[in-house]
This record gives sequence, C-alpha cells and structure tokens, in this order.
Amino acid sequence: MKRRLAGWLALVMVLLLAACGTGDAKTETGSGQNAQVEQGTGANETATPETGSDDSESLRTAYPLTITDASGEEMTFEEAPQRIVSIAPHQTEILFALGLGDRVVGVSEYDNYPEEALTKPKVGNIQGNVEALLATQPDLVIAGVSLNGAQIQGLRDLGVRVFATEPETIDQVIESILTIGLITDAQVAAQEVAAKMRADKQYVIDKVSGLTEDQKKKVYVEYDPLWTAGRGSFLDEIITLSGGINIAADLDKWAQISAEAVIEADPDVIIYAEVDDYETGQPLIETIRNRPGFSEITAMRSGALVGINADIISRYGPRITDALTQVAKGVYPELFSE
Repeated sequence: MKRRLAGWLALVMVLLLAACGTGDAKTETGSGQNAQVEQGTGANETATPETGSDDSESLRTAYPLTITDASGEEMTFEEAPQRIVSIAPHQTEILFALGLGDRVVGVSEYDNYPEEALTKPKVGNIQGNVEALLATQPDLVIAGVSLNGAQIQGLRDLGVRVFATEPETIDQVIESILTIGLITDAQVAAQEVAAKMRADKQYVIDKVSGLTEDQKKKVYVEYDPLWTAGRGSFLDEIITLSGGINIAADLDKWAQISAEAVIEADPDVIIYAEVDDYETGQPLIETIRNRPGFSEITAMRSGALVGINADIISRYGPRITDALTQVAKGVYPELFSE
C-alpha cells in the first residue's frame, strides 16, 4: 500500500511539473515538442519518423544520426544504443513496446509495466540515484523534460548522453515513439505501435462523430481528491476526442477545483483514477461518493462513475490511446455496445 501510494504521489508531482513545462524544443513539424533529425547517408537510408514506410529494409536507421531533443540538446549517435536506462515510467513502457527490453539496463523505482520492467535494476526515483545509474554504464538515458528536468543537466555534466521528450498531445506521443524507434534502429516496431495508436484514436473519433452539441455529455475527471485536468492537458484532449465537454476546461492543465464548482457544473459523467485517497487511505471513489453535496450531481444519481487505471491516464506512452478508448466507452457506453 505504501509503495503504491508513494508511486501515485510521485505521478501527481509529475502532473504538476508538467503544468510548468516549457517544451521549447526545435522540431521539423513545428509542434515544439519532439526531435529535429539529421541522418547520415549510406546503404540503409531511412524514412523520417513522421512518414515512415512499410518496407522493413527501408526502415533501418542510417548512422551517424544527429538529433535535437525536446530540451534543445543536440546529440549524434554513431550506432544504435545498446545499454539504455529509462528514468521515466512512460519512457520505459515505450522501450518495451518497441521490443528493446534486452537493451534496458536500468529503470526508475516507479516503473511497473510491463512486468519485465520489475526485474530491471532500479536507478532511483524520478529525481534519480546518480551512483546507481552510472553503475549500469549506460550509453543512453531516456527521460522526460518536466519529469526529470533537474536531473537531466546533472547527468549531462557527468558525460552521460540523455535524450528527453516532452509530448503534449497524443500525436506528439506517437512522434516521440517514432523518434525513439529511429534512435534505436527499432523503426519497424515503432511504426507498428504508432499504427495501433492512430487506429485507436480514429476508432474513437469515428464512434462519436455523430454526436450533436446538445448530445455531448459534461465530464469531470478526478485523479486525486479535488485535483482535475484543465485545458491543454492530456486528459482534456482525451475528453474532447471522446466527444465530451470537460467541466474544468477553463482551469490550468492540472488544477485544484472546489467541490462547489463541481456541484454547480453538474457533470453527466465522473472519471476517476483507481487510486487510494492519500489522506484517508480509502479508495478515491469512496471519497467522491461520500463528499457532501455530490449525491445531487447527475453522474452520481445515474451511476455514471468510470474508474480508469491510474498509470494509463498519467503516462504519456503507448497506452495513452487505451486510456482514450476506456474514457470514450465510459462516457458513451451506448456508442460502443457493438
């Protein structure tokens, strides 16, 4: 229980840090969040991360490969990294989704997915344990700008190569996965993951496309007691793509909200993270159910309470479109009944 609580509190801190992130990276696409790429020439010329190709031979990375990451750091890879450390749970999920588990030599103590990640050496929490990390002798550390910002420059000062991303939308998550696939010469797997995520997103868009404005439901999301997701957050995008109306859209990315404001907004659906209330130790859903005045909310009266795994709604990796699908099905179960 204590370990799960510590992990969730760390993720809450991540969400708060993300609200302050700048994301001033140079990009080819102008999104401001992903990598600028320059590749070497040679027999294995490769496609750009954004466009790609279905031909596995054409998707072999050509080295040297020069990339500018989301922190503005330029780096050149002479070959595919073979000893990779991830200090962010979402980056760990990406590496394993790309079939790179055998190259992962270290992860943070919060990395619990996939199960194989639990067997990897731990290199500290999101602030890191430099001694433990250096002991793995990595040729690449993968991080998140907001999540690991304080640690990134310190590692670079020690001569460690750190590649950092800072996606702010589902499409930018997909771009970051393709870029990591490019760096690691795992482009075929990256294209497969990207294709699945794009298909998930389109599936939801198609299902809710027939909704009229007056049919759209008001949605409130709570990931910690009276902490919610406002404009510009992943959850705000997920609610919008799901055909819902975020009642907290006028708030900052990750913000506190009053119980009175939620009651006044009267959401049709409440999405909650499946975690324990860190103050009472009881499940968050029980805190929500017992909150004074909430019994009169439409969502409470109709039983439209949807629990989502805390990891998939807080990690900007391959499972973010699983979160999208689950939220959409929770908001409009009638549209996904087939």
